[in-house]
Amino acid sequence: MNTVTTGPSPAAVTTRRPATARTGWFIAALAVLAFACAASIVFGARVISLGEIVSAFTGDADGVAEAAVLQRVPRTLMAVLVGASLGLAGAVLQGVTRNPLADPQLLGVTSGASFFVVVGIAFFGLTSPYSYVWVAIAGCAVCAVFVYTIASMGSGGPTPLKLALAGAVTAAALSSLVSVILLPRIIVMNEFRFWQIGGVGGATYDRALMILPFLAIGVLICAVSARKLNSLALGDDVAAGLGEHVIRTRIIASAGAFILCGAATAVAGPIAFVGLVVPHICRLLIGIDHRWLLPCSALAGAILLTAADVIGRVVARPSEVDVGIVTALVGAPFFIYIARRQKVSAI
Repeated sequence: MNTVTTGPSPAAVTTRRPATARTGWFIAALAVLAFACAASIVFGARVISLGEIVSAFTGDADGVAEAAVLQRVPRTLMAVLVGASLGLAGAVLQGVTRNPLADPQLLGVTSGASFFVVVGIAFFGLTSPYSYVWVAIAGCAVCAVFVYTIASMGSGGPTPLKLALAGAVTAAALSSLVSVILLPRIIVMNEFRFWQIGGVGGATYDRALMILPFLAIGVLICAVSARKLNSLALGDDVAAGLGEHVIRTRIIASAGAFILCGAATAVAGPIAFVGLVVPHICRLLIGIDHRWLLPCSALAGAILLTAADVIGRVVARPSEVDVGIVTALVGAPFFIYIARRQKVSAI
C-alpha cells in the first residue's frame, strides 16, 4: 500500500515520550473535559448560577434556569459521546490507511451514512432511531470501501490526496442524490436539513442510551486493534514479518471505526473535521503509540465537540450556531495546514 505514514515507528515514539509525560497529558485532558462539561451546563442562552445548578439537581426544577440545566445535561453527555466517537474513529482510520488526511467526513464515510439513512426513511419507511444506527453503519462501510477502491486505481495507489479527492467527490455526489430524494418529500426534508448540519441540540437520555451499546462495541474493537495498528505503522511488509495479518487487521479496525461513525452520525448528523484535527494534536503531545493515542483521541474529541457546542451557544445568543458549523470553521484551516505540511500535492 503506497500511502504516507503519519510519523516514526512506535518504538521511536515510546523512547521520546516517557510514560510519565503521557500520563500527565492524559490527566490534563480529563481535567479539561471536566471543565468543558461544566461550561456546557453553565453557558447558553442564559448563564446559570451555581445555586441554580444545585437546585436543579436537588429536585427543584420549577424555575426556568433549573429546567435549562436539566436540558443541558443530556446535551453535554451527547456531545461527549459523539466527540469521543469521532476522535477515536479518526485516529483508527488514519492508522489503518497510514494517511494523515483520513477523516470520516473527508473520506465520505459520514456522507454514506447520511445517504443510507435518507434512503431508509424515504423508501423503506424507517422511523425508529435504533434502525437509523444500523443503516448508518452500513452506509459508512459501503462508502468507505467505494472511496478506497476509487483512490486505489491508477499509479501510486491510494495516496492521501487521491483519498481526499475521492472522498470529496463521493460526498458531493451523495449530497446531490440526497437532495433529489428529499425535494419531493417536504416533511422529510424539513427534518433532515437540520440534522444534516450536525449538532447535539435536542439530545435526550434515551438517545444517548440507545447508541451506548454500539459505541461500547466500537470502542472495544478499536482498543483490541491498538497494538496491531502500531505494527501497521511500520509498513505492510514489516507488519507481516512480525506475524500480523495485515488485511484482517485493517478490516477489524475499520469495522470498529465504522460502528463509531455510524452511531455518532445517526444521532448527531455528519459532523466534520473532529476526526482529522484531534489525532494530529494528540500525536504532537504523546506520539503515535496507538495504545495511548486512541484513548487520548477519544478524550480530545469529546473536549473539542463539547467546547464547540458551548461556543455555538454563546456567540449567537439567544440563537445558536450548530456545532457542525463551528467544527468546520476550526477544521478547514487545519486541513489546509496538514495538506501543505505533508506535501501531498502529487497525485
